[in-house]
Amino acid sequence: MKLFDLTGKVAIVTGSNQGLGQGYAIALAEAGADIVGVSIAPSTETAAEVAKFGRKFLDLSVNLMDMSKLEGVITEAVKAFGKVDILVNNAGMIRRADLVDFSEKDWDDVMDLNLKSVFLLSQAFVRQLLKQGTGGKIVNIASMLSFQGGIRVPSYAASKGGIASLTKAFANELANKGITCNAIAPGYFATENTAPLRADAARDKAILERIPAGRWGTASDLMGGVIFLSSSASDYVNGHILAIDGGWLAR
Repeated sequence: MKLFDLTGKVAIVTGSNQGLGQGYAIALAEAGADIVGVSIAPSTETAAEVAKFGRKFLDLSVNLMDMSKLEGVITEAVKAFGKVDILVNNAGMIRRADLVDFSEKDWDDVMDLNLKSVFLLSQAFVRQLLKQGTGGKIVNIASMLSFQGGIRVPSYAASKGGIASLTKAFANELANKGITCNAIAPGYFATENTAPLRADAARDKAILERIPAGRWGTASDLMGGVIFLSSSASDYVNGHILAIDGGWLAR
C-alpha cells in the first residue's frame, strides 16, 4: 500500500467545494495529503471532512475565470505548505442549448474555465515543480465527451476534447522532468451538471440502459482513480485518459 501513500504531499484541487471535486479532495486527504481547495465559494464542508483524517486544508476562494488570479493560487499554496506536489484540475461548467441558438458567451465561458484556466494554472504549477526539482502529478478531469460529441453541449465537448489532447501534450513534454500528466474521464455521474438529464425521464432511462453497471456514478467511485494517478503507483503512466464510467464506453 506504500505505492498509494500520499503522506507529506500537498494537493491542489479546484472546484473542491462540492460534488466530484469534494470527493477528490477527501480521497487525497484520506491517502495522506494536505489539501489546497480552490473554488469560487468557500469549501467549508470539504475542509471539515479533510480534518477528520488529520490533514490540513487551505481554503482559497478564487474565480478561476479571472486568469490574473491563477499564479496566486500556487503562491498561496507554497506560502502555506512550502511546496506543491499534485494538481487536480477539476473545476468546470457546462452550458446547454441547440447549436443554432448557442451564444458566443456560452462558448467563451465554458472554454475559459474548462480549458484555458487549466492550461494557465498547470503552467504555474509546473514552474513551481521545476523550481522545487521534485517532480509531481497533474490530474486533469476529462469526460465521456472527450471521446464523444454529446448533445446540445458544443463548447463543453470541445473543451473536454481539448483536455484529452492537452493531457497528452503535457505528458510528452514533462515526462523526462519527473512530472506525469493523466486525466480521469468520468462517465455519467450524479452531479449538479447532470441534474437536467436525470430530471428528464426519457434521457435518464436511455442513459441507464447503456451503462452496464446500471446506475449513475457517485463521487466514491472516483476515489481510487484519483489516488492512483496522484501517487507513485502511477509513475510510469503518462498521457493516459482513464475512463471511470461503469462500462459506458464498452457498450
